[in-house]
Amino acid sequence: MRDYAAKRGWSLVAQIKEVGSGASQRELREALIAAARRREIDVVLVWRLDRWGRSVADLVSTLQELQHLGVGFVSLTEALDLTTPAGRAMAGLLAVFAEFEREILRERVRAGLIHARQNGKRLGRPPSAAHQADQVRRLYRARLSKSEIARQLKIGRTSVRRILDPKNS
Repeated sequence: MRDYAAKRGWSLVAQIKEVGSGASQRELREALIAAARRREIDVVLVWRLDRWGRSVADLVSTLQELQHLGVGFVSLTEALDLTTPAGRAMAGLLAVFAEFEREILRERVRAGLIHARQNGKRLGRPPSAAHQADQVRRLYRARLSKSEIARQLKIGRTSVRRILDPKNS
């Protein structure tokens, strides 16, 4: 990678090596993007595309941001150079495939929700214990312990205490 940069006449500003496979938080990549926003770098050079983006959507969004900032992007293994017209055309194709991937995922989620509903699965947040506040107070007046109320109504003891707290009334 250093040889490639030298052949192109680029000077090395920062070298980043992330080794956390599958990490959701990628601090070094975020620092690099922040440097691009501050106009400290002109080109990002990576060995492989999969080292830069974890999904097509992630890859396309960061490539679009870099392009908007006027920062070039080069991936050596895939011979993708967004500093050239052919590379920018390839980035456009990647954007199309990212949108296609998002649409397929959206369809799968919708189909899964429909299937779950058809099988009687209740969707959404579980009912709040606040809906049972009247029952909690009634049982407490009947001298049941807070733990027993929680067991009978199948809610948490903390929820029972919160409902019975005079500050919340």
